[in-house]
Amino acid sequence: MAGPGAGCGRGDRAGRWRSGLPGCSAPAPAAAPGPPGQSPAAMSGAPGSRRPAFPGLPGERVLEEAAGARQRCGEGDGSVPGTLLCTDRRVAFLPAQAPGSRAFLHSEYDVALPCIRKLVAASSFAKPKVLTAASPLKFIPEELAVFCRDFRLLRFHFHENGLAPQAFRVANAIAQAREAAAWLGDTGEGHDGWSCPAEAPLEEEEEEEGSAATLLFESLHDWEKELERLGATGWRVSAVNERFDMAPSLPRYLWVPSGLLDHDLKRIFAHFEERRVPRLCWHHPGGSDLLRAASFHAASEPGSEDVRCLEALLLGGRGPCVLADTAELPTLADIQLAHLKLRALCLPGAAAEEKWLSALEGTRWLDHVRICLRKAAEVASLLAGRRCSVLLQEPSDRDLNCLVASLVQLLGDPHARTLPGFQSLVQREWVAAGHPFPRRLGLLRRDSPREEAPVFLLFLDCTWQLVRQFPAAFGFTEAYLLALHDSSFAPYFSTFLFSCQRQRGRGSPHPPHSQTYTPVTGWRDPAAGVPRVGSAACGLPAVWAWGLRYSRQQRARFRNPAGAAGTVGPRSAADPQTPGRPDDSWPGAGNVFVLTKGTLSPQPFPWRSGRPPPRLSRWAPSLESLGERGGGPGGNRPPAPTPGVLLPCAAGPSVRLWRRCYLRGLPEAQRGRFAPSPAGLAEELTLLQDRLSAWQAAGPRTEPAGSPLAPSR
Repeated sequence: MAGPGAGCGRGDRAGRWRSGLPGCSAPAPAAAPGPPGQSPAAMSGAPGSRRPAFPGLPGERVLEEAAGARQRCGEGDGSVPGTLLCTDRRVAFLPAQAPGSRAFLHSEYDVALPCIRKLVAASSFAKPKVLTAASPLKFIPEELAVFCRDFRLLRFHFHENGLAPQAFRVANAIAQAREAAAWLGDTGEGHDGWSCPAEAPLEEEEEEEGSAATLLFESLHDWEKELERLGATGWRVSAVNERFDMAPSLPRYLWVPSGLLDHDLKRIFAHFEERRVPRLCWHHPGGSDLLRAASFHAASEPGSEDVRCLEALLLGGRGPCVLADTAELPTLADIQLAHLKLRALCLPGAAAEEKWLSALEGTRWLDHVRICLRKAAEVASLLAGRRCSVLLQEPSDRDLNCLVASLVQLLGDPHARTLPGFQSLVQREWVAAGHPFPRRLGLLRRDSPREEAPVFLLFLDCTWQLVRQFPAAFGFTEAYLLALHDSSFAPYFSTFLFSCQRQRGRGSPHPPHSQTYTPVTGWRDPAAGVPRVGSAACGLPAVWAWGLRYSRQQRARFRNPAGAAGTVGPRSAADPQTPGRPDDSWPGAGNVFVLTKGTLSPQPFPWRSGRPPPRLSRWAPSLESLGERGGGPGGNRPPAPTPGVLLPCAAGPSVRLWRRCYLRGLPEAQRGRFAPSPAGLAEELTLLQDRLSAWQAAGPRTEPAGSPLAPSR
């Protein structure tokens, strides 16, 4: 059989995915892939091997490899030579001249099998074919395109120098391994614990002076430490759910009022969906509290004692309580549909250039970003302007509540805008709070596609909008958010692999110790003082171990040296709104209000009948009035927000597309992607030298007389 390049022009293999010419015969039976799987020792590179050592995970097997493949860097002939490998967990590319990074998992050259959305093989003699386990390849591929769920597009080219059998086998192996990635279970079982081996140590990174460690919130110590930082004197850490018998999806420990006993707290669980009761998630230094809970159970019939306990939980002498539900936010189905449309639009050739902006507006993704930012700004302004308790309510309390609670703290807490503070925020409001990452990100194939909705990716987009509008207020950069976005699809870490804390700790005979991560010592148990690399709960490291995937140079771009750092301090004595008593501008302390579309309206306390819901209050403030100064006791407007609260602009032009994330699959966006590597620099230098030589050989160009480019006399 002729080689894969016989009879075809090189221009047809430049990645334009045209329909090839007919007449390509199927490969001989001898070219079929052999028994999958190689010895794990093959990962280290056999003596005399043409590829560098491959630092595989413990138990990871190399199924097939194609030495001499080239990864394309965009349009034209720019490419990087190396070896394409398919393992039972990922697709990896090893450049011939490996970069100086000693990262255990190369972020630029690896893609996890669950992250592969579509696999397309192309040849000059056949139409491009989408590869699946049920529809394997039947021709020799010349190019292989890997469409990733994180908007990446990896393109590999196989030239004529004897790569036909290897290209055929590795393409089929990737299609088979993608379907057979059954080790990604959501039960917490079947995950062999692993740590960074001695031959591939974590790169040490100097810890910034004064930077705090990332709290995992798996222990009582972590919750007490954060509560002390917030200065919430009227709250305590409750261990009522330590065995997960009260609410399986809630964390072990909850922040509840100091005056509420656990015996009384247990009376409230049955009256909320999934038994997710109200609990504190942030305390403003002015005295306001942000709580979150699921919706009230429709069939619950609380007694008078239950209502008393709920009043103590929501009110407790801390001022009025404002209920803010998520009815105004996009539904999970809306988020998923918008994300699918956005991903389809960002593919090469998806829409004509003159219709691209209107197609982007039709996805409604940016509309969802605007709505979430407005909602968070409303809540943050209310917490800063009035002393009250705001209760975020969602039917499940596991999706949009995570998003709004996190955005509110980014707007009002400077500590959350630092890198360790942001990581602790994600750990508390997403990981410990029970966000179902595997189902929402589509990491589990046996789940229904209707359960997929990238709420966490929408939160990262909203965070990027804040970083873009307030670059000096954040201690991390766009590069960090992009790394976190991509890592959410990498099933090597415990952070996004489980749906709740109970599931993450299943199979562990001992309760987890207090663990923190620092760039120098890795995972550390303060009690024992022994450095740790992985999580004690499931044996897998958390995603915050960035040294496993990113080099020191890449991690240096995560931090913003000009970003503000610090924590929210106590209010000054000159502040007229001092903690200790409710704001007099409220028309009656102890009332319950509803925040809807930027307006406040009073309503009866839940389950108290006998009074019809009153009409909208005349003094109900809007979002615009929340930012205005004025209003005193009995005034029509609340006081202005305190300094330090970020109020983003959610108008149309101010919310932009995250181009570096969503458009990186386009060929023109991939130019210079491998510039930091020596191989990429050598390739670009060769191309520039060739173009310069061709230009010099053609001689200087003479413009005709009268041309705008002609030299003037």
